[in-house]
Amino acid sequence: MKFPHVDIVKPRKWWIGLSLLITVPGIVGIIWSCIVLGAPVRLGIDFTGGSILQYQFDKPVELQEIREVLEKSPSEELHGAQVQGATIAGKEVVIMRTKAMADDMQDESIRKGLKETLRQKFGEFKILSEDKVSGVVGPELLTSGLLSLFLTFAAMVAYIKFRFRFDFAVCAIIALVHDVVILVGLFAILGLVPGVHKEVDSLFISAVLTVIGFSVHDTIVVFDRIRENQKYVGSFMTDPKTGEKQKRTFGDVANDSINQTLARSIYTSLTVIITLTALYVLGGSTTKDFVLAMLIGIISGTYSSIFNASCLLVWWNEIHANKKSSAKPSATSSASPA
Repeated sequence: MKFPHVDIVKPRKWWIGLSLLITVPGIVGIIWSCIVLGAPVRLGIDFTGGSILQYQFDKPVELQEIREVLEKSPSEELHGAQVQGATIAGKEVVIMRTKAMADDMQDESIRKGLKETLRQKFGEFKILSEDKVSGVVGPELLTSGLLSLFLTFAAMVAYIKFRFRFDFAVCAIIALVHDVVILVGLFAILGLVPGVHKEVDSLFISAVLTVIGFSVHDTIVVFDRIRENQKYVGSFMTDPKTGEKQKRTFGDVANDSINQTLARSIYTSLTVIITLTALYVLGGSTTKDFVLAMLIGIISGTYSSIFNASCLLVWWNEIHANKKSSAKPSATSSASPA
């Protein structure tokens, strides 16, 4: 399938305006989440600490029924707990990750009540382990995640500046920030919605880093084609509408480069999106948030690579060219004799 040649660079104000329309609510959600929750997103047990309970049931149990028992519990610490299943020696094992308790006495009381309720509803079970996750690990994990994001951005700026130019690096990083803000902003909003309260765990940081890698890879493919075609800036081309010959601008070259890589970018992204959609629909509940984050990031990254990064690069070069052209007449007039 051959894509038609489309003018992507000319209506760039619309593309950037659409990006702002999407990112602004996300930024508001992040700020509001910081005010309400003290963090950009609602943090899960990996960051806040809690308990991990592993119970082996004599009879098979439905995980959804376990979740309903936890949600109906009078103890708020059990609400929103993560529940997943496993099989050991042919018997059902339920793994529950609950929020941190106020103290050890309350922890013991809540666990005792939970075990009695589970025995009444599902029969006898064997306690494999009851471990507490320290809340001290959470801030360290969050700090390490943010540090990894910062180092990733710094390394990418250095690489793209070395491989291309500084303006290429800045435009690529702006597009990456756009993708991260959309992803984090949407999860911040979902974390504030009553009845949803979506939490993020360590897998979310993995998803963000993966999205950054995919997005910058797609952007570099487009930028590499622009650099290859930059030699045609100033050459003559025939306008398809008027039939007149005119000089190619940097915007014309960038637009041709985007069109030359458009099919590749869309096909590559579609294969990933189809796979992730299948995983989201058919996969387990424990990976749904990770897959959802990947889906949002891949779609956003594809959009930013095609419609944002290159358009920003054209805008940058046009501003730079206008400054040069306006500086030449002033330099000429100052050099002329009185």
